[in-house]
Amino acid sequence: MVRLPIANTQSLWKKQQCLYLLNSCGSVDQLLQIQAQIHVSGLFQDTHLLSQLVYFCSLSPSSNLRHARTLLHHSATPSPISWNILIRGYAATASALEAFWVFRKMRDRGVMPNKLTFPFLIKSCAASSALNEGRQVHADAVKCGLDSDVYVSNNLINFYGCCKKIVDARKVFEEMPQRTVVSWNSVMTACVESLWLGDGIRYFFRMRGCGFVPDETSMVVVLSACAELGYLSLGRWVHSQLVLRGMALSVQLGTALVDMYGKSGALGCATAVFERMEKRNVWTWSAMILGLAQHGFAEEALALFAMISSGNSNKNNHDICPNYVTYLGVLCACSHAGMVDEAYRYFHEMECVHGIKPRMTHYGAMVDVLGRAGRLREAYEFVESMPVEPDPVVWRTLLSACTVHDVHDHAGFGERVRERLLGMEPRRGGNLVIVANMYAEVGMWEEAENVRRVMRDGGMKKIAGESCVDLGGSMHRFFAGYDPCTDLIPVYHLLDELNLHLKMVD
Repeated sequence: MVRLPIANTQSLWKKQQCLYLLNSCGSVDQLLQIQAQIHVSGLFQDTHLLSQLVYFCSLSPSSNLRHARTLLHHSATPSPISWNILIRGYAATASALEAFWVFRKMRDRGVMPNKLTFPFLIKSCAASSALNEGRQVHADAVKCGLDSDVYVSNNLINFYGCCKKIVDARKVFEEMPQRTVVSWNSVMTACVESLWLGDGIRYFFRMRGCGFVPDETSMVVVLSACAELGYLSLGRWVHSQLVLRGMALSVQLGTALVDMYGKSGALGCATAVFERMEKRNVWTWSAMILGLAQHGFAEEALALFAMISSGNSNKNNHDICPNYVTYLGVLCACSHAGMVDEAYRYFHEMECVHGIKPRMTHYGAMVDVLGRAGRLREAYEFVESMPVEPDPVVWRTLLSACTVHDVHDHAGFGERVRERLLGMEPRRGGNLVIVANMYAEVGMWEEAENVRRVMRDGGMKKIAGESCVDLGGSMHRFFAGYDPCTDLIPVYHLLDELNLHLKMVD
C-alpha cells in the first residue's frame, strides 16, 4: 500500500474542499472568500481550481467577466479550458466581440487553441457581424488544422451567413468532409436569410437525397423560403410531410405555416392552422394579422389585434404583448382600409403604451396610409417631422403617392420630394423612371426625355418587373419585356393569339 505524504494529503483535501465550496457558491462575495482560501492554501496555480473560478465568473448567474479576465491575467499557466470558458462567457453578452480580444491575448500568451475554442469565438464574431475578425479566426482555425471539425465548420457557415457572404458560407459547406443535419440547416438558413431562396430550397432536397432526415428547423427554414416566394404547392407538400411524420405542431412550426399560407394568399389554410395551435406566441399572432392585412382583410386583422389588446390572445390565457411586427400589420390594415385616424392612434399607442420605438418601416407605413388617402401635405409634414433621417423608401413611397393624387404637382410637394429622393439615390434607375413618367403624364416631354437620356448615358436601367406563378408544383418566373428563353416562346404565341381574339371582339 502506497502512502501519500501528509502535505500532499492535506493539499488534496483542501482542493476538494474548495471545489465543493465553488460548486455551492451563490454570489461574488462568497467567491472572493473561496478565492482567498485558495491563495492561503497555495493552490492558486492549480489549473482545475482556476478553471472553476473562471467558470463561475463567466457563466453563472452572478457572472463578472472583468474579474474572470483578471484571474487569467495573474495566472502563470492558465489552461486552454479557462480561456475557452471566458470566450464562451463573452460570446453570450452584448459585448460579444470582446471574445476576439480574449482570443488574441490567449495567443499572445502562447496557449494553443483547440476545437472547443473556435465555435464560441466564431459565434461572437457572427453576433457582431465582424467580418474581418471572423476571417482572422477562420485563418487561425486552418493553421491549427481544426477548420474541418464539424462544429467549427457549422459555426463558420452561420458566421458567413450573418455577414451576408453566402458564397463563402457555401464554400465552407461544400468542403466539409462530414456533415450533420445542423450543417444542412446552417447553409439553408444562410441562403434563405439573404434571399437566395431557390438555393435554400435546393439544399433542402439535396439534404433528403443524401439520406438526412430534416428536423423541425429544416422545415421552418424551407417554409420561410416558400413564404417569400409565394410557393404555395411546395409549402403544402412540406405541411403534408409534417403530418405524415407525425411531427407535433410546435409554436415555431405553426408560426412558419401561418406565415407561409398567409403570404401565399391561402388565408383559409392559415386560419385553420392558427386555430389548431395549442400554443401561440406574438410572432404567430403577428403573422396572422399581417397575412390578413396584406390581402385586404383589414377588419379581420384589426379584430385579431383587439384580442391581443383585450388579453384574450391565448388558449392558455397567457397575455401576449404586441411587438414591432404586430404593429406593422396593424398599420398595413389601416392603409388598405383608408383608416387614417385609426392609424395615427395605433402609431402613437405603439410607443406610448407598449414602449415600442417606431422603426423606419413603421414611418414608411404611416406615409403609405396618408399617401393612399391623398393627404399629401400631411404625409410630407409627417416625413419632415420624423426624429430620424428618412430613408429612400419613405421618400419613394411619398413620390408614388404624388404621381397618383397630384400628378400636376399643384400642391408643390412632388418637386421637393423628387429632389430629396434623387439627392439620396441619383443612380437608381427606378427613381428616374418614376420621375420621367411624372413629366410625361403632364406633357413635359422634353423634361421626360432629358431624364431618360441621363439614364441611357449613365447605363442605368430599371429592374425588370417579375411575377412568379406556381403551376403543376413548379415555380415559373416571368419578367417584364421579351425573354428569349425557348421554353417561353409557346407562351408568347398564345398571348399573341389572345390579343388577336380580343381585337376581333372589339
